[in-house]
Formats: sequence, structure tokens, C-alpha cells
Amino acid sequence: MKFENLLAEVGGFGKYQFCLMALLVIPRVTLPCHFLLNNFIAAIPSHHCDISSLSADGIFGNLTQEERLTVGVPAQEDGTPVSCHMFSHPQFQLLINSSSSSDLPVVECQNGWRFDNSTFKSTLATEFDLVCDRRGLNKATATIFFAGVMIGAAIFGWLTDRFGRKRMLMLAYLISITFGVASAFAQSFIVFAIMRFFTGMGLTGISIISIVLCIEWADIAHRTIAGVMISLDWSLSCMILSGVAYLVNDWRALILTVTAPIALAMITWRWLPESARWLIANGKLEEAHFYLSKCASVNNRQHNLRDIKPETLANVIIADRGDRTYSYLDLVRSSKMRKLAMLTGITWFGVAFTYYGISFNISGFGLNLYLTQFIYGAIELPSKLVAYVCLDKLGRRYSQVGTMITTGVCIGITVLIPRVLWVPRTVIAVLGKGFSEASFTCVFLYTTELYPTVLRQNGLGYSSFIGRVGVSLAPLVSLLDEVWLPLPQVLFCSVAIVAGLLALLLPETHNVRLPETIEDIEKTRKRSMCSQLEYQPGLEAFKETK
Repeated sequence: MKFENLLAEVGGFGKYQFCLMALLVIPRVTLPCHFLLNNFIAAIPSHHCDISSLSADGIFGNLTQEERLTVGVPAQEDGTPVSCHMFSHPQFQLLINSSSSSDLPVVECQNGWRFDNSTFKSTLATEFDLVCDRRGLNKATATIFFAGVMIGAAIFGWLTDRFGRKRMLMLAYLISITFGVASAFAQSFIVFAIMRFFTGMGLTGISIISIVLCIEWADIAHRTIAGVMISLDWSLSCMILSGVAYLVNDWRALILTVTAPIALAMITWRWLPESARWLIANGKLEEAHFYLSKCASVNNRQHNLRDIKPETLANVIIADRGDRTYSYLDLVRSSKMRKLAMLTGITWFGVAFTYYGISFNISGFGLNLYLTQFIYGAIELPSKLVAYVCLDKLGRRYSQVGTMITTGVCIGITVLIPRVLWVPRTVIAVLGKGFSEASFTCVFLYTTELYPTVLRQNGLGYSSFIGRVGVSLAPLVSLLDEVWLPLPQVLFCSVAIVAGLLALLLPETHNVRLPETIEDIEKTRKRSMCSQLEYQPGLEAFKETK
């Protein structure tokens, strides 16, 4: 008996699955808010050197503020004060002769900076002076956070396959809310960076566990729609983030606001089920029968489970039950698993690297950054529909390849369009953002279908780990615009296209039952991919013909 047959009997996509997704939405709404939070808490407002100490010394006399800036700080071509330098001595002659000040002696800011607070009440840059020669530290806050996400993916991937989905989800909640709140009260940049690292570790646990739990409770006919539906919360939250950030313009209060939903998630955790697939695979038959019974009851399928007893569930999976512990080493112990791990890792790197490369660039298109964030979130909603249609009609592999290559092409086009033509550049960038989100939707579902149940969380954890390497590099790559302005976009474009082409080597998983053991990958995957799979409801639901 295959698990899909059993799941079809108790209802593979009914009220029970909708309740599960509704409960998982609560913690998941905080994910994009934290993952894209750096766009707002690390924003750098307009600033110039603080020359108030010169006023205190009486050097400026009765000069107005505008006149003091004229004689104390060099001006840029557009007339605004430069950000990182001041005159070594006040240049009073500029009040009479408004000639160029480019040849006058300047020094770095001696007494800090004055920031424009019209948009942001407070950011990391204004709090810890992360500007000018410390600008790299401001960008590094995102890299540090995603380093935590990267490490967390590896840790939770292993722990969740070892100890179960539900218990590790609570651990992820606890870590996220503890360090998320602590980061909002940090009094130094070092403490803040450490807290953000551990916050990232917890949040990645929520991300990868919730998607696997959702997919493992969906039957084969509804895995696509389940994977797309659970990802809708990301797009909606991206849109909500722009409004929340606009209303809460203090970085400490903003962190607390976007972390708050996890507290509610901890209260509703008790109603979440454990994965019946994982329970059966690990020999916990009584507990698996309990959750399957609840599923049948909620979906009004109780009569279909009358003849199924806990002991009969032992026949669902034949090999590799609770007497063996799996780890990341199992991903490289056989040839097909090694190939699978290599290709999924490359695919995840390409998807994550380009998605966040676009997402972190919300101030380069001539629009208000809140509006850009909203548009970036809004375009993801139709991209979900595109992803669903492609996954259902074209299959997983071609959907993954197509969305990635199209993303790369859009990025490449923005490089060719002059920056003064900000309208077409913005349109193409938004399209690229939509396709990059579609590729992320595809890769989550695709990866959960590629790996067997006994290694699914390990496989997703490893893939997410590699993807977060790309995310960690994305903010640093954006600093390369000082070397050559289009260089970051050229790199994002190249990686997306190359990774997309390599994804062609992955097997197709559309309408194929989920593999349960490593042996399913090594012995039967090739046969399954070449066979025609017919699906009908009932315990004899699957018939393969060569």
C-alpha cells in the first residue's frame, strides 16, 4: 500500500489541509518581513557632516543654517551637500563668490553626521553611524542575517528529519521570537548583528518545516496547488511590509512589529499535526494512525479508515523504518543522490541569489522605496498564477528552467536600458521580480518532491543552505557597483541563466508519487520517470505501465 493511496482515502486535500495551511500562515507572514527588513532598517537617509560644533565656537556668527552649510560643507553638482566630507576651514568667500568648491581642501567628517529624518525616524545607519567608510557594515547586516538563515537551514534540516516536523517547528518559533525581540533592544552594532544571526537561524526553520509539512499532507493530485497556496502568504506579506514600514519608521519598533505574529503562532502550535509520512517512516504507527484519523474525521471520511489499524500501517513503507538515523552524509553516499544534491544546490543558489539581488534593489529606479516594495510584492501575486499553470501544464523541470532563464533575461535588459529611462527600467525590473518569485515557488515544491521522505527535510535543509549562501552574497555583490555600475546586474543575470540551464538535468516529478526511501531514488526513480502513471481514488489508486 502506498501512502498516497491511504491519504486519498482520508482526504488528501480537504478541510483538514486548509486548516493546516491557515495555521501555518500565522508564522509565515513574518518571513518576508524579516527577510526583506534590511531595505528599511538599514536604509541610509540623506546626510552631511555635522558642523554644529563650529556654531558653538562662534565661528559662523549670525549666519543662517543654509549659509553655514555653504561655507562648511562642499556641494555636489545638484547643489546638495556632499555626504562624507567637510571643508578643512570655513570658506566664507563662497557666500560672495559661488564658484566651484571642488578645489578647496576638505577632510572627512570630524563630528559625526546630520541625517534627514523626514522619511525615517531612525535606522541602523543613523543609530550606529553606518555611513561613508562604514557603509559596508550597513550592507553586512543583511549578510550576517542570511548567514544565520544558512546555518539554520542545515541545522533544522537534520533535526527535523531526526526528531519530527512539529517539535522542531516550536523550537524555531522560540529561537525566532527570543532573538528577534532581543535584536530590537540591542545597544551596539555587534550585539545587534549577533541577535540578527540567531533570528535568521530560527526563521529558516519556520520556512523549510512549514512548506514540507504542507506538502506531505497533500495528495499527489493537489501537491501543485498546495505548494502555490502556501506561498501566497509571502507575496501578501511583501505588500503589507511596505505599509507597515511606512507607518512604523523607527527601526526598533519595526522589528518588534514584524516579529509579533510568532507569539500567536506559538499559541496555535498545539493544533498543528505531525507529518504522518514522517511518523510512518520512523515506525511511530500509533501516532500516525491518530493524525490520519483526525484528518479523516475533519474531511468526513471516517468510514474509509475503519479497516485500517495502526499495525497495518507497517505495510505502507517496507524499508528503512525507525531503526536507522539519516544525516546529510546520506545525500552523497550513492551516485544518484550525489547528482541530485549537486543539481538542487546549484538551482537553489541561482534562484535565491537573483531573487534577493532584485529584492534588495528597491531604491535604484526613481520611485519611492515604499511604492517600489509594494509593486514588487503585488507582481508576485500574478506570478503565483503563472507558476501554478506552468507547474501543472509544463511540469516541474521546464517551469523551473523557464522562470529562471526569463528572470536572467529581464535583469540583462535592465543593464542595457539607460538609467535616465527609469519607467521602462522599472517595468522590466518588476517583470524580473515576478519571474524570480515564480522560480522560488517552483523550487520549493520541486525540491520536496525530489527527495525521499526519510531525507526530505535534510535535502530541503541542504538546498536551502546553499541558496542562503547566494542570499548572503547578494548584498555584498551590490557593493561592486563602485567598480563598474552594471557589474552587480551582470552577475545576477549570468548566474540565473547558467543555473537555469543546469536545472534541465533534474528529473521530472509531475504526477509521480513522492519517494519514501533512498532505494526509491536509486532503484525505481528512473522507472517512474519513464513510466506512465495513472491516478484514481482508492486504495488501488496507482497503476504503472511501461
